[in-house]
Amino acid sequence: MDNKVKIYIAILVLIFGITLLVDKGQPKPIDWTPTYSVDDKIPFGLYIFDHEADGLFKQKVERISTQTPYEYLDSQYDARENVETYKIKGTFVNISEVNNIDEQSMKEILYFVSHGNNAFLSMKVFPKVLLDSLKIELKTDFMPVDSVSVWMANKKVNSKKYTLNTGLSDYFSKIDTLNTKVLGYQNSTKNKRQINFIEVPYKNGYLYLHTQPVAFTNYNLLKKNYYQYTENLVSYIPKGNIFWYNKSFNDQRISSSPLRYIWSQPALKSAWYLGIIGIIIFMIFNAKRKQRIVPIIKPLQNLTVEFTKTVGNLYYQEGDHTNIIDKKIIYFLEKIRTDYLLDTTKLDDDFITKLHYKTGKDEKDIRDLVQLINDHRNSYHGSLEEDLLRINKAIEKILH
Repeated sequence: MDNKVKIYIAILVLIFGITLLVDKGQPKPIDWTPTYSVDDKIPFGLYIFDHEADGLFKQKVERISTQTPYEYLDSQYDARENVETYKIKGTFVNISEVNNIDEQSMKEILYFVSHGNNAFLSMKVFPKVLLDSLKIELKTDFMPVDSVSVWMANKKVNSKKYTLNTGLSDYFSKIDTLNTKVLGYQNSTKNKRQINFIEVPYKNGYLYLHTQPVAFTNYNLLKKNYYQYTENLVSYIPKGNIFWYNKSFNDQRISSSPLRYIWSQPALKSAWYLGIIGIIIFMIFNAKRKQRIVPIIKPLQNLTVEFTKTVGNLYYQEGDHTNIIDKKIIYFLEKIRTDYLLDTTKLDDDFITKLHYKTGKDEKDIRDLVQLINDHRNSYHGSLEEDLLRINKAIEKILH
């Protein structure tokens, strides 16, 4: 192994070691992410509420986590003639930071309520189809607040006020006062009372809407006697079975790592790990052996053309034009025999016609060349240098 590679590896090990030592001495930061997941023990998880749900509701709780509300409730509907109702009776429950119910599921929940059932929804953002159906409006108090005071409207239930740690304060700004019953209030700024818990009748059932789901989180359930406020909320749920939809919108935790987007995409995550493994393999093999540079060997040059030109120039300088003409004729006839498979024994009219058809060259040019070749063979010579030029020019017309 090269000494440089050893130094690089030692530096990397040292950096990793220092990083681990520094991180080990640091206290683990508190994760304040509002996941509302039953598996999370962080402040804004629902781990404690999930374990205490049976005692708080004081009735059977069925948890729905693998299906959407539409899929679950639709599977419980008996569509037989003269039946057309749900096989189950009770209250549908959902607790979430934001809207985690799709439009089709919300319509199914309303249909479930219309058949004499109930729904308890504690959310900061409600589905639009629900707000439109009940003719209510939700408003957000954009004044920055760290906490909000909450209390029950009925003093006989509980007259205490509780301070919940939350962010922006949401409340019902418009309700149908003739049909809607106010169950709870909150106070976030300037001592202004705001509605945060209501009971709304819907056909044969009731909907209980609450805007402070933070009351159900680990942080507030462990804070003094704040669990009493949560008990007051669920005490309004009518007797019957509980169908708790606990698949939170934020179940998948958001990583704070700069690589969170890469890790959130399966293809990019696989590519990332593949790249890391490739780099490690490259370092191992590169450290083990480094191949020397292979010298470039140039191929031998083809000197046939240069040799031919040299021999031709030698004949031409010696003035041996007859020999050059003979070789040009021999080369031409050999080319004709090889490429066109013609007999060159007799250069007569039949040969001229066949060569014309096979080459597509002008018949007059072929006839002139044959005439020059026959004249040369019959020892009729004019100026040999001029004959060489004429024959060479005539041959080029046929072969090019």
